[in-house]
Amino acid sequence: MGTIYEAFMEMLEDIGVLSYISTLMAHPLKIVLLLLDLAIVLFLVLKVFRTLKSTRAMQLIKGIVVLLVANGISSIFSLNILHTVLSFVMDYGILLAIVVFQPELRKALEQVGNASLKKFIEVEEEEITCIPEVVKAAKDMSKTKTGMLAVFERETSLGEIAHTGVFLNSDVSTELLINIFIPDTPLHDGAVIIKDNKIQAASCILPLTDKASLDRIFGTRHRAAIGVSENTDAIAVVVSEETGTISLAIEGKIIRDLTPEQLEKELKKRLIKPKVKKPYLVNKIMEKK
Repeated sequence: MGTIYEAFMEMLEDIGVLSYISTLMAHPLKIVLLLLDLAIVLFLVLKVFRTLKSTRAMQLIKGIVVLLVANGISSIFSLNILHTVLSFVMDYGILLAIVVFQPELRKALEQVGNASLKKFIEVEEEEITCIPEVVKAAKDMSKTKTGMLAVFERETSLGEIAHTGVFLNSDVSTELLINIFIPDTPLHDGAVIIKDNKIQAASCILPLTDKASLDRIFGTRHRAAIGVSENTDAIAVVVSEETGTISLAIEGKIIRDLTPEQLEKELKKRLIKPKVKKPYLVNKIMEKK
C-alpha cells in the first residue's frame, strides 16, 4: 500500500497538483476565485446539457466522455498503441463531429447568447396570465376544426421568427386568437408568437422539422410546431384543422390528443415557475435600474 501511495503522490507532484494546493493555502483569495471559476464552468455545462439533452449531440458528448476516460486509462497503464490511436481519434474525430453536429451546437450557442442577463440574475419570473385564454381558444377551435398554431417564447429569443410575420403587440384574448385563425383571413396562415403575455406577432413562418421518421398524419402545421421546439426552447400549441385534436410540441417531441384540461396543466407546469424571493443584493441592483 505504501508503494502505491508514494507512486500516487509522486504523480501529483509531477503534474504540479501539490504545489498548486500549497499556493492556494497561502493565498485564500485564490480559493475564492477558484470556487467562482468552478461555479461559472458548472453553470455553463448545465446550460449546454439542458439544451442538448434531447438532441443527437448528446450522443456525441457521451462518446467524447468515453474517449477521454479510455485515453486517460491507456496513459496511466502505459497502453501505448491504444493511447496513440485514441489520441489520433480525439485530434481529428472531434473536428469532424463538430461539422456533423453543427445544427445542435449552433442551437446551444444561440440559447446561451439569447438568454438575457436579467434572466440570469433575476430569480422571480413574471407571472404568465394568458394560459387560460389560449386554452379556451384551442378548445373552441377544436370544436370547429379550425387550425391554430400558437408559440410561447421562453428563454430563447424568437425575434427573427417574429420578423417574418406581422407585429401586433396585443393582449392575448380568446376572441383575438379565434379571429386571427379564421380561414381566409389575412393572418390565419402561420403562427402567433406569444411573449410576456402579449401576442407579439402573427402569420409567422416557423422552421419545419426534418425528421424522416415522423408519421405522415402530421401536416405542415404540426411539422412547424415540432421544428420550432427543436431549434429553440419554445412551446407550441397546435389544433388540427382535419381532426380538431389539440397537441403540444416541446423539445422536438409532440404530445397528441390533449383535452383542454390536460393542455392547461401541461402549459402551467412548463411555463409557470414558482416565485422565489430574490437575494438582497439582487433586489438593490434592480431597484437602482
